[in-house]
Amino acid sequence: MALRPRVSRLISKQANRIPRSLDSLIRQGEEAPLASTGMASGQVEAIWRATRKLYRGGMTPALSLCLRRHGEIMINRSIGFADPDSQRIMTPDTPVCLFSASKVVAAMMIHHLVETGDLDLDDPVTRYLPKYGQNGKGRTTIRHLLTHQAGIPRPQETVSADILFRPEEIFDILCAAKPTTLNTQAYHAVTAGFIVGRVVEAVTGEDLNTTLDRVVRQPMGMKYFTFGSTGPERAMDVSTGVPFKVVDLFLNHAVGGTIDEVVEVSNDNRFQDVTVPAGNLYATAEEASRFFQMLLNNGRYNGKQIFKPETVARALEPAWHRPRFDRSLMLPLNFSNGFMLGNRGMGMFGPGAPRAFGHLGFISIYCWADPQRDLSGALLTTGKGVIGPHLPSLFSLQHTINKHTRLRNA
Repeated sequence: MALRPRVSRLISKQANRIPRSLDSLIRQGEEAPLASTGMASGQVEAIWRATRKLYRGGMTPALSLCLRRHGEIMINRSIGFADPDSQRIMTPDTPVCLFSASKVVAAMMIHHLVETGDLDLDDPVTRYLPKYGQNGKGRTTIRHLLTHQAGIPRPQETVSADILFRPEEIFDILCAAKPTTLNTQAYHAVTAGFIVGRVVEAVTGEDLNTTLDRVVRQPMGMKYFTFGSTGPERAMDVSTGVPFKVVDLFLNHAVGGTIDEVVEVSNDNRFQDVTVPAGNLYATAEEASRFFQMLLNNGRYNGKQIFKPETVARALEPAWHRPRFDRSLMLPLNFSNGFMLGNRGMGMFGPGAPRAFGHLGFISIYCWADPQRDLSGALLTTGKGVIGPHLPSLFSLQHTINKHTRLRNA
């Protein structure tokens, strides 16, 4: 099957499609009365104004934002085209690929098995996958996988991006790999997820989506929230931004592929037929926000205990006392057992959010919760570009959200 044709990366072409009024491109889902969120109309409008400004930068054909405060939805809106070619409008009900934000969902399946007593984070991976112990990986633990210390941040041999459609081949390559950064933090963009998924399947005797469906999706009433398997309803990804070779070189080092390669693979229909535990969970912004609200509520949702409070606490326990320099992403980061964590200064989830937890997805997807603000949220975007005019607007949106949702006693 041929890959979807490459979409132009020129910012001007996308920006020229943006009308003076965005009204025809905006859709709104169900939102709670403002009083239940503790927000004033001016605060919500400031956040939505910053969101529209981010869209007007021309770096993403579509975005969807869902924010919950005090457990109530205060914003659930979308802007743009889910498929620029067909001009299909993005709605709050359109599923989007979360890319690396998928990692937290796969990680929580591991934590579920710890909760049920079926494994321990410090168990060697070989207890469940004996084949994985080749070339000095016999001491690699499940905790190493979740904290990006497993020593296999990227394949050691040159592979094409479409290897993602051949998971058995990936597994064989990773089992044969020699660890290069064991016990050192080096972001594993895709690799560790495949081993995490295989561990879950080895313990449960079922595929990862079946476990996810049983533990989270059905109890929480999700329509999507699945690895692949969403079909034509999904939003399509688009390469955008200023094409700098150094950017693609960095991404190739950090995530194992260029922007164009990742976009082409994600838009290929075959991407719907495989499970990529670290990269192809599909959800709406509301579903992603719902999942993080459940974690914020110590594992409880609508009267159902999805995870025990101690399970959530274990998942969010920092791997280190302070951020460590990451040898893949080349910046200081703090991870827990499956999550990215906030910082006191400017962090992944905006300024002044040291207790926030969540994960970023390819370029500008954010899924997170912040106990200091009683906030859970998801910003899903379809434009994939690193360098461009969106950066100041993205930082401004983060700042605006954090400024207007901070609790007085936090």
